[in-house]
Amino acid sequence: MSDLRRAIDAATARLTQAGVGSPYADAIALAAHAAGTDRSEIHRRLVLGAPVPAGFDDLIDARAARVPLQHLTGRAAFRRLELHVGPGVFVPRPETEILVDLALTVLAETSVAGESPVVVDLCTGSGAIALAVKDEAPSAEVHAVEVSLEAHAWAERNVTTTGLDVDLIHADAMAEVPELEHLRGLVDLVTCNPPYVPIDRVPIDPEVRDHDPDLALYGGSVDGLAIPLALADRAATLLRPGGVLLMEHADEQGESLPAALRARGWEQVTDHRDLTGRPRVVSAVQADCR
Repeated sequence: MSDLRRAIDAATARLTQAGVGSPYADAIALAAHAAGTDRSEIHRRLVLGAPVPAGFDDLIDARAARVPLQHLTGRAAFRRLELHVGPGVFVPRPETEILVDLALTVLAETSVAGESPVVVDLCTGSGAIALAVKDEAPSAEVHAVEVSLEAHAWAERNVTTTGLDVDLIHADAMAEVPELEHLRGLVDLVTCNPPYVPIDRVPIDPEVRDHDPDLALYGGSVDGLAIPLALADRAATLLRPGGVLLMEHADEQGESLPAALRARGWEQVTDHRDLTGRPRVVSAVQADCR
């Protein structure tokens, strides 16, 4: 058995004991990061025999302390992209990818030949949704808004490294954004993964509780809907009649958020489940008259 094999097995056991959900996969990812290579190469080295890369044990120590894997590697995969992430920005989750699927469907159904659909992503964080939409719907004109200086810096880096043409704006998405005033009533699609955790419900996972910024987590009220609904109101000022809002929410908000949007005059309000079958994203259509 190679030194690397023994180290991976020991790391897997340690991460399992620490309560990490995917201990073997994380150990492989951290070995790849320490070695400056990819996971497939680490699997090859496990077969052929190889030494333990320098720094691997320190990375396992940090992961066992429940520092997010993505903070240790500095990267997070999201759809076809690999994004830079770290302290100060919400780590994009696989379940959010369903929102991008829905966005692409909306754009395909509403696009007019010869015209670029206009998309605004509120609370963009790392830029994951905005960049994924631009990557997979390159004809779209995409704007992204983020209030946090730290998160905006990560998004700015991701815009630069991906080379995708996303207009990134540092502003409070719940207030009027001067850079978007020329789009008032003209936007085809607003996407948003807002803070929606109820203020009295602290997340159980240490990776979320201790490392995701509070600004990106808590929804400003006991039901977690104060900030999402304020953002929906802002979206209504941007969307054209018939324009669509797509908003992520917590599992338990699959009925309460759609009901609140209907009460605010949104039409064709529909909730959508993620790949795990949990309520995840609400879609709503801007009424012809507000």
